[in-house]
Amino acid sequence: MTGAARITADGWGWRYAGRRLPAVRDVSFTIEPGERVLLLGASGAGKSTLLAGMAGLLGGADEGEMSGDLRVDGAPPQTQRGRVGLVLQDPDAGVVLSRVGDDVAFGCENLGVPASEIPGRVADALDAVGLEVPRDHPTKALSGGQKQRLALAGVLAMRPGILLLDEPTANLDPAGVVEVRRAVEHAVARAGATLVVIEHRTAVWADLMTRVIVVGADGGLLADGPPAEVFAAQGAELARAGVWVPGAAVDLPALAPATGGVALLSARGLAISRDGRMPVRTGIDLTVPRSAATVITGPNGAGKSTLALTLAGLLPELRGQVEAASELAGRRGIRPSRWSSRELLTRIGTVFQDPEHQFLARNVREELAVGPRAAGLDDAATARIVDELLDRLGLSALALANPFTLSGGQKRRLSVATVLATGPRVVVLDEPTFGQDRRGWIELVRLLQEQILEGRSVVAVTHDDDVAHHLGGQRVALDPVDDAAEAA
Repeated sequence: MTGAARITADGWGWRYAGRRLPAVRDVSFTIEPGERVLLLGASGAGKSTLLAGMAGLLGGADEGEMSGDLRVDGAPPQTQRGRVGLVLQDPDAGVVLSRVGDDVAFGCENLGVPASEIPGRVADALDAVGLEVPRDHPTKALSGGQKQRLALAGVLAMRPGILLLDEPTANLDPAGVVEVRRAVEHAVARAGATLVVIEHRTAVWADLMTRVIVVGADGGLLADGPPAEVFAAQGAELARAGVWVPGAAVDLPALAPATGGVALLSARGLAISRDGRMPVRTGIDLTVPRSAATVITGPNGAGKSTLALTLAGLLPELRGQVEAASELAGRRGIRPSRWSSRELLTRIGTVFQDPEHQFLARNVREELAVGPRAAGLDDAATARIVDELLDRLGLSALALANPFTLSGGQKRRLSVATVLATGPRVVVLDEPTFGQDRRGWIELVRLLQEQILEGRSVVAVTHDDDVAHHLGGQRVALDPVDDAAEAA
C-alpha cells in the first residue's frame, strides 16, 4: 500500500457523446486521504459517471466531453489507474477467472506485481474481506455475497489508494448485504484507503462514513458534510430530491394480504432448471391469484429468478406443469411455456433482472412503443400510452435518449414501463426496484399497486422487504438450495 489518495474536483462535468445535456456538471470538492465518503443523489444525477471519472474510465473526446478538472493525487485519473480500485454493483461482473485465488491475483498480474509478492497479497486480501474458502474453490460456486467479497479482494490485492464502490449491495440478499458491509469496514480499517461508496441503502453505510456528498440533479452539490449533520439539517429537502434519508418514512399505503381468490397461474409438482437438465428446485406447488401480488423472496442462489421465468413461460418446466386459467388460454392451450411471443405479449409480461436484456429501439420513446405496436394498437393509442408512462416514471426529458445511455435506475424504470405498456394480465418482475432513488421507488411501487387494483396479477422477485410490505398479496419464501445453479 502506497498510502491513501486525495481526490479533487473543480467545476467538473461530463457530457456523453450523443447526449444534449451533461450527465453531471459543475461539481467541486476535495476528498482528503483516508476519508470515507457516501456519494448520494437522485437517479440520473450523475453519481456513477462521477465515479467512472474518478476511476479514469471515461475515455477520450470520441466518448464524450469533459468540463472543469478532476484529479487523483494531482494527476489525471486515467494516469492513476493502479491507485484506484473500482467494484461494481453486479456480483457476477467482477468475476474473471474460474478459481478464487487466480481471480484475486488477476489485477496484480496486470499491474506487473512481482510474482513472488502475489501469493502474499492474495492471502492478505482474502483475509481482509473474510472470504474463507480454498484458493482453488470454483468462483461459480460462490454466492452473490461471496462474489462481491471476491471482487473486493481482487481490488484490495492491488493495494489502491482509493476504493470506489458503485452500489455494491444492490443485487444481494440481506445476509449478503451484511457480509459486504462488514468486509468493506474491515478492509478499509486495515488498508487505510480513501473510500467512496454510491449506495441507495444509506442506512447500511451511514455509520461507517465520515462524510456525505450529495450530487444535484441540475448540477453542483446539494449537501456536503458529516452524515449525522447533513441528514439532521437537510433530511426533508434531500428526501424531496429523491435521496433515501435514514429513518424517513415512505408516504404510501400498503395493500392487504391475499385471501385466496381465482388463480391466474398455478404450478403443481414443479421442477425448474436453467439448462433443461439440472434441477434448481423441485416439488414446487403454488398459485398466482388474480388482483394480488405474489412476492418471491429468499437468499441468493435459491432459484427465485428461475422460478419467475418458468412461471412467465420463458423457461420450460423440467418436471410438472405451469398452467394458466382458461381465461388466459392461447391457441396452444393453457401452458405458458408453449405460447408464442405474441400470445405472451398481452397475457404475461416479464421484466428481467438486467434491464438491458430487453431493450430493442434507438430511443426511449420508440422503446415504449414497441409493445403496443406489436399488440396492434394504432398510432394515437400508442402515443397516449407512451406519454403517460414517460410522465409517470420521470423519463419525459429522456424520450429521445438511447436506452443504453441511461443511468441504472432510469434503465430499470424504462424496463418496467415497456412491459406495462401492453397491459398484460400477469406482470412478472425480477428485482423491480433495484437502483431506485426514493422518488423512483415510490412511483414504481405505486404503479404496481395500481396494476393490482385494476385486476392484474403481479409476481415480484425481490430482496426489498418494503416492496413486499407495500404490495401485500402473498409471499413465497424460498429456502437456500445447496449447489444451486441459479444466481437469483
